[in-house]
Amino acid sequence: MKKNLHPEYRPVVFRDKSADYTFLTRSTRTGSQTIEWTDGRVYPVVDVDVSSASHPFYTGRGRVLDTAGRVERFRQRYGK
Repeated sequence: MKKNLHPEYRPVVFRDKSADYTFLTRSTRTGSQTIEWTDGRVYPVVDVDVSSASHPFYTGRGRVLDTAGRVERFRQRYGK
């Protein structure tokens, strides 16, 4: 591989604040904040909106969508 071409691949903590869930993995992402992990080391932390702890597919807590309202709005816009 060419030197200085690829970003640094290092341990990073990803945090899902909505589910109060954090996990340590390796990534090229960087964060401006840091967090002290359970092993006593300090790692950069990246906040994510959705993780396996909060995604409806993994948790089984799916959202019910108003499909009847969508159909009615479609019919109002485009006729029959």
